[in-house]
Amino acid sequence: MHNEHSDTHFQSRIDNGEHIEPKDYMPEGYRKHLIRQMSQHAHSEVIGMQPEGNWITRAPSLRAKQILLAKIQDEGGHGLYLYSAVETLGVSRAELIEQLQTGKAKYSSIFNYPALNWADIGAIGWLVDGAAIVNQVSLQRTSYGPYSRAMVRICKEESFHQRQGYEIMTTMMRGTKDQQAMAQDAMNRWWWPALMMFGPHDSDSPRSGDAVRWKIKRETNDELCQKFIDKTIPQAELIGLTIPDKNFKLDEKTGHYTLSPINWEEFHRVVAGHGPCNKQRLDHHIKHHQEGAWVREAAEAYKLKTAKKELVTA
Repeated sequence: MHNEHSDTHFQSRIDNGEHIEPKDYMPEGYRKHLIRQMSQHAHSEVIGMQPEGNWITRAPSLRAKQILLAKIQDEGGHGLYLYSAVETLGVSRAELIEQLQTGKAKYSSIFNYPALNWADIGAIGWLVDGAAIVNQVSLQRTSYGPYSRAMVRICKEESFHQRQGYEIMTTMMRGTKDQQAMAQDAMNRWWWPALMMFGPHDSDSPRSGDAVRWKIKRETNDELCQKFIDKTIPQAELIGLTIPDKNFKLDEKTGHYTLSPINWEEFHRVVAGHGPCNKQRLDHHIKHHQEGAWVREAAEAYKLKTAKKELVTA
C-alpha cells in the first residue's frame, strides 16, 4: 500500500509530533532509515563492550572493577533493547548480526581505536559516552515509538557511564605527574575521534535532511556537536586537562567555542574498515558469536520443550 495520500498523512502525523508505532503506515524510506540507524546504534553498543572488557581484569581497584563491569553489562542491555526495537520493523536479529559481521552494516567509528591504558577507560567514559549522551538525549524525542522509549531508559544509564569516566580522569589529574601525563595523552588521542561521532557536517551528510524532516533526528549533526563541545571544554579545564587544539577559542558574543576543522578523511578511512582495530573487533565478535551458538540453540530447544508440555497439559 503506497500512495501520495498515505505519505502526506504520515508526514502530517510527524509534523504534529505523534509517535509512529510498528503497525502504523510508514514510507519505505522511513523504515529503511530507521533499520540502518537503530541497528548501527545496537552494533555500536555491543562492539563498544570490547575495548572496555579488555580492562576488567586490570582495573586498579575492586570498586573500579565493579563499576566497569556494571557499565559493560549496561551496554549489552542497550544492545538488547535496540535490537528488539529494530525487530519491530520486520527484520530478524540473525539478519542484523549477519550484516554487522559481513561489514554491510556499520557501527560507530570510535570503537576501532585501541584502549591502551587505564586512562583510556576514563576518556571513553567521559568523552565517548559524553558524546553519545548528547545524541541520545535528543533521540528520546525521536518519532518512532519503540526507539524513543528505548532511549529514555538508555539515557538514564549513560549518564552514570559518563560520570564514571570523568571520575577516572579527575582522579588521575589529582595524581602523580605520570598519571596526569597519562590522562592528557588519552585526552589527546580520544578528543578528535569523539567529535567525529556526530558525523560529518549536515551539508556533507547525505541522509541528514530526511532524518530531520521525519523527526528521526531532532537536531542536526552540527548542533549536537556544538552542544558537546560547549559542555565538555569547561569540564576539561576544571580538572586541568588541555584541549588538543591550539586554535580553539570561546566566542564571547555567541557563548560558543570554535575549533579547528575536523579531519574527516580519517573518519571515512576508519568507517571504510581501515582503523587500528576494525578487523580485530569483527573477528572477536564472530568468534564469540559462533562459540555461543549452543546457548541460543539450548534456549530454543527449551522453549519448544516447554511449549509441548503446555500442549499436553492443556
